[in-house]
Amino acid sequence: MSSLCFSGPSRFYKELAELHVPTSAKFINTTTTSSVSVVRITYSIRDHERNVKRSITGTLTLGSTDAAIDSPVISITPDPSEILAFLCAPSEKRHAFLKEVSEANGEKKRYVEVWSSAQLEASLEVTKQHGQFHTDDFFKSFSFSPSETALLYTAEANPEITEKQRDDPYPKFRFIPHFGEQLYTKKRPALFVFRWRSPNEVSQGGSDTTPAASLTMLSLDQPPIIPVLFGQATFVTETRLYATGYEQTGDGKLLGVKGCFNRPTSIWELILPSESPETALITVCKSVKIETQSRSSRSPRVLFDKDRAPTLLFWLSNPVGGAHASTVSLHVRDLKGTAGDRLLVDGVYDPSAQEFPGLYTEYNLADSPFLRLGDKVYVLVQSLWRSRPTLISINVENGAVVDLTPVLDGQALHSWSLLATDGARSVICSRSTPTSPPETVLLTLTQDGFPGNVQVLDRPVVSPKLQEAIDRLDACIIPIPNRYPVETIVIRSKESVQGHKPVCLTIPHGGPHASSVTSFTPGVLAYALEGYTISLPNYTGSMGFGENFIQDLLGKCGSLDVADCIATVEELIYLGLSEPGRQVVQGGSHGGFLAAHLIGQHPDVFRAAIMRNPVISAGELCASDISDWPFREFGLPFEAGTHVTPDSFATLYAASPIAHVDRVRTPVLILLGEDDLRVPPTQGRGYYHALKGRGRVVEMLVFPKETHPIDGVEAARVSFEAGRDWFRAFATQKSDI
Repeated sequence: MSSLCFSGPSRFYKELAELHVPTSAKFINTTTTSSVSVVRITYSIRDHERNVKRSITGTLTLGSTDAAIDSPVISITPDPSEILAFLCAPSEKRHAFLKEVSEANGEKKRYVEVWSSAQLEASLEVTKQHGQFHTDDFFKSFSFSPSETALLYTAEANPEITEKQRDDPYPKFRFIPHFGEQLYTKKRPALFVFRWRSPNEVSQGGSDTTPAASLTMLSLDQPPIIPVLFGQATFVTETRLYATGYEQTGDGKLLGVKGCFNRPTSIWELILPSESPETALITVCKSVKIETQSRSSRSPRVLFDKDRAPTLLFWLSNPVGGAHASTVSLHVRDLKGTAGDRLLVDGVYDPSAQEFPGLYTEYNLADSPFLRLGDKVYVLVQSLWRSRPTLISINVENGAVVDLTPVLDGQALHSWSLLATDGARSVICSRSTPTSPPETVLLTLTQDGFPGNVQVLDRPVVSPKLQEAIDRLDACIIPIPNRYPVETIVIRSKESVQGHKPVCLTIPHGGPHASSVTSFTPGVLAYALEGYTISLPNYTGSMGFGENFIQDLLGKCGSLDVADCIATVEELIYLGLSEPGRQVVQGGSHGGFLAAHLIGQHPDVFRAAIMRNPVISAGELCASDISDWPFREFGLPFEAGTHVTPDSFATLYAASPIAHVDRVRTPVLILLGEDDLRVPPTQGRGYYHALKGRGRVVEMLVFPKETHPIDGVEAARVSFEAGRDWFRAFATQKSDI
């Protein structure tokens, strides 16, 4: 008989998961002559009825930023699924779209469109010219040229098959590396330039045979020895652009980039010929690589002056190799040629509790991250400050850093997410806490660079019953003694408890170089609403606490991180927030690695455990898209061609949960994504059979077509409900907690 029995739908999970979450925003008009601002905000919604993630677009009309905004006008429309990318030109006179349209026969066609006001100025079907558009964070390019007569974007290049090869079967099957987890369809990202003439120019063209619209793919005149693929490109002038170049390793790999900041990437300057045939399918460019020694560089952003002349180039970087994520550096280049390159913000190694801990940004800077306040210009970023994402302004002249959204005594633990700036002093962002869903906020800065007016533009509405339950919860951050700066985020009931304390659920994050943060997570909050006390530890190796805290874990995975997590359990018991015998644990990826370690090294502490795509035997990860991960994280040397040897396997085995499998007594539920390329499902399956063969209580759910996060609408809901039922079965002797 199965130990996992369905007890019915969750009381609150579905409602929490279906709340709309702001994911991006754009100021549509930012001219100083306009008395209003128009903002386009995109929201993501989980639709359980259709089992899909949907997007909706909200258009907000705001009053002047110099006046109080009492009631912004918002209109919500479904975002047409055919629109993959949208761009407003700097002049605000044109808008560009990348579209993928499904035909009646099931085929998909791709189009590039440029609109001027309500008139379609140019359109071209590009289905045969290339494969899918690339609109993800890693490769997306979408940029108007200064004259707004050309558009730059990224798409998958077609296979290179010459006329002589048409009868050759081998190119069809020849191995081409891809970019790994959730990016496996991306093998040949390439840059394309779309050019057009306006309808007026076409009608007045006379005998001109130049096509109304044309498309060309960019190629290098002298390709480097190590293949390089481009994305994240942006126009600087009509003939010059900057892009991120992704390089293969010496053994022909493209190591997975999702969640990894240490890949061999660089910023490149590409120079287009001043004249090229409008009908050319390929345009050959000159290229210059910006050399930043042993740095993984990405996300080029250009600052233009008020006359649209380029002045500064910014980009982010991390060290190549080593920890997969680390403190981020911000670089700047003077495009006027007078000051050269500068390191604007460097890493911070050992900050005090109140000091700036360094930059821990998303993979990219915002599309337009700049603010102008008087004669000063700032770069605005979203970054971790210990366990909390916040908004940080950086002075472009001296690199001075200011936390724009600190938490003062008595204030809520808001996590902030940057969505857009207007280039002047207005910022659209979202904020949430562990117990409150994301609300969309307009932040207006004063002339001295500090937040002035804060206006909530949109706040999710929940049912009275859910709101009443949420109001009974509280969140705080608890430091762990003698392990500074280790701390844990705790979500628990405000109400006093008679008798036993609530069961405490410890959820270590993955990575290991990631962080648990004070933001809204539907599944975590749903567990708290089920009556659990939640502990989200930031153990050694977590980001947001300085570079030394990250580096200290290398070579100590499976020992130091495990000790930190068990110390958080013991501290909550000591503080009276929890009690022995009422502990459960759940984690995914490296968090699953820690969950498996915790029940193996401390077999009498946890009553039940859940693991999502866990790392169980680090020496058997050669099929992972990040095959360098076990070597770098466990303190072993890695270079092109490195493979597991008997000695390295012995080291990795000893540091892995599988080494403690004989001591496990805790009932285990394993959740696997069948298409996971980060941690192959063989890891979880092997652990399942090892436990089963030892007579332990173990169940496993396998989700077809799910990848590493198991984040599909149905899969996420079932995962939560299965976890709830597993804990109910084993956390206590009674069904209630």
